[in-house]
Amino acid sequence: MSEPAYLNIDRDNNPAVVAGRISREMVAARDKQGWVDNFAAGAVVEDPVGPSMFDEQGRGHHGHEEIAAFWDMTIATTESLDFQFDEEIICGNEVAYIGRIVTHIGGHVTTSRGVFTYRADAEGKLVALRAFWEVQKTMESLQKAD
Repeated sequence: MSEPAYLNIDRDNNPAVVAGRISREMVAARDKQGWVDNFAAGAVVEDPVGPSMFDEQGRGHHGHEEIAAFWDMTIATTESLDFQFDEEIICGNEVAYIGRIVTHIGGHVTTSRGVFTYRADAEGKLVALRAFWEVQKTMESLQKAD
């Protein structure tokens, strides 16, 4: 009798891990269309979760059109984003990372410390990308780039 999947997690090939990795690779490559195409049609991006300057109502960005608009409003305005994750927690088709995202923008750097989750569907597409970070703490981290 083989062990159940939750006792023998395939960390390299878990659908959420793979979809999350593709998401970060598309951000690094500045490939908007590749990033959007990595999402399922009805996916949601909540970054950060709740109301923010990117989402006043805190409802998230739903579907490819809103997700593409989120890219234009956020990722496209940066010079680069560095994903520095300290811990990976896999549960089914979802993964949570604890760590930070360092954003380089306009000659400055901010650090968003938080929990970042990716959930994939049966086809390996992202259905949810959720980022739990505090806007105020991130803004307080603002400093001139070296």
